[in-house]
Amino acid sequence: MWTIAIILLVIALAIVGMNYFRWPLFNAAIRAQRAKAALTEKVARVDGHDVVYLDGGNGESLILIHGFGANKDNWTRIAPMLAPHFRLIILDLPGFGESTRDRAALYDADIQVARLKSFIDELDLGSVHLGGNSMGGYLAGLYAARYPTDVKSQWLLAPAGVAGAEPSEYFRYLERGENPLLIDNMADFKRLMDMCFSKRPYLPRAFLRCLCERNMQEREFNEKIFGEIFAEPRALETVLAGVDTKTQILWGEHDKILHPSGAGLLAKAINGAQSSIMQQMGHCPMLERPRETADLYLKFQGVI
Repeated sequence: MWTIAIILLVIALAIVGMNYFRWPLFNAAIRAQRAKAALTEKVARVDGHDVVYLDGGNGESLILIHGFGANKDNWTRIAPMLAPHFRLIILDLPGFGESTRDRAALYDADIQVARLKSFIDELDLGSVHLGGNSMGGYLAGLYAARYPTDVKSQWLLAPAGVAGAEPSEYFRYLERGENPLLIDNMADFKRLMDMCFSKRPYLPRAFLRCLCERNMQEREFNEKIFGEIFAEPRALETVLAGVDTKTQILWGEHDKILHPSGAGLLAKAINGAQSSIMQQMGHCPMLERPRETADLYLKFQGVI
């Protein structure tokens, strides 16, 4: 009887400690994930912004761009599988993550693409491979269309901006005046997680709380950026029509944020594009099943 009581007490103390020290533990877990791919945090100065990024790996440069409301660590689960084949440059876009947020600055798509160009030039990377998820895929596509000779290939994971795609569950929320990407409480955050994943990757409850708190803190600025970057959206399938850039398009069949019908429309628009619908997958393949997602990309690039 005493043994059971002691075990229960230890478990209770562990849960309390996990919650009390959640932020140091969460940040330690982030650092450990980065270390698996030997990623080093660095800073570049671009258009009045400090742009924080992760740098590591070997080979040609692969720039990875996160989605709306996310940050560079959305790519750290997949980074160890890519780093042996590419030099990874994983940035927090201006206005997100640890990069500068400037209330007086603008963050529309054209300006963000120009900042991305300045960032790549600042690092003297020359022609690069470019990948992005959701909003990051939208910006990657706009960049490839504007600077085609500077992009060796593009990797589009459920990119935003495919105007002809069928309406998703997310867009039905928008029609009712709600934006699930803007978080006010834990219920909002859990709803967003359920929309992003077919099978949510495991996270300790304390870490889930950290992510929710961060999204709540960033809500006001995220609302500003959302209003600017999607104020006058351009149809990605039109922007990229006839582009010859080597392209892989990945989309989850259970994507509730952006409907997977967008994959076929993009594939038809881009000359020679490779398109895959991933079964039992949500909106963020690099987080939900990083090994499978990496293998598809590495096969596309011919390195495995």
